[in-house]
Amino acid sequence: MSRIGVSQEMVKKLFGDGIPAAYATDPDFQDILSRFIFGEIFDEGEIDNKLRELLTLVVLTTNQTFPQLRGHAHAALNVGLTPVEIKEAVYQCAPYLGFPKTLNAISEINAVFQERNIELPVESQKRVLEEERLDKGLRVQKEIFGDVIDKNRENAPANQKHIQDYLSAFCFGDFYTRAGLDLKSRELLTLCILSALGGADSQLKAHVQGNLNVGNDKETMITAITHCLPYMGFPRTLNALNCVNEIIPEK
Repeated sequence: MSRIGVSQEMVKKLFGDGIPAAYATDPDFQDILSRFIFGEIFDEGEIDNKLRELLTLVVLTTNQTFPQLRGHAHAALNVGLTPVEIKEAVYQCAPYLGFPKTLNAISEINAVFQERNIELPVESQKRVLEEERLDKGLRVQKEIFGDVIDKNRENAPANQKHIQDYLSAFCFGDFYTRAGLDLKSRELLTLCILSALGGADSQLKAHVQGNLNVGNDKETMITAITHCLPYMGFPRTLNALNCVNEIIPEK
């Protein structure tokens, strides 16, 4: 089947029978978009449509592109993702984007859920008690990155040690310990959030290694970054691939 046929089938699977409004005003552009994203990108590599939609949601959240975020929230439900999985993917953005941008995305997701008669709030996925945040966050942080975490904490200047505690308790204790998504999925989402964010090469390289450590191989990372290309553009895609290649050189 040609990429035109593939794209038409994929668009129907994701969005139903509706025709994008852009066809009325910009049909050439919409054809280029649909045939590239849904006729080529969605067919690249070995990740399923559920994971593809989670990756799309976090990159659109990073970009704060809300009309498209709403459309892909519907698509995520259409391919079988649960409301919990969708919410957890968006929550995962908070340590990297900050609370305001994440709350903006949550508001859009909630509007879609209300349109689909999905009861809010969704079931809590919290698995740590208040007094456990730091210890359990450190545990999962070390599971991802290894002993370098102890060195980072030891080497932090006295007036910045609180940042290391926040990183362990907040980023990893409050988010990575949650149910709803497994560790491999969270790390792959984080890789794509940082790729789309840009200007975070040091952290991106650390999470390339983190992805390897939790079982996401180089081909999976390349497929995930490739999937994000239409939403974040070539410069950030090429920068992300450079980071992957630096940590995992081609043989």
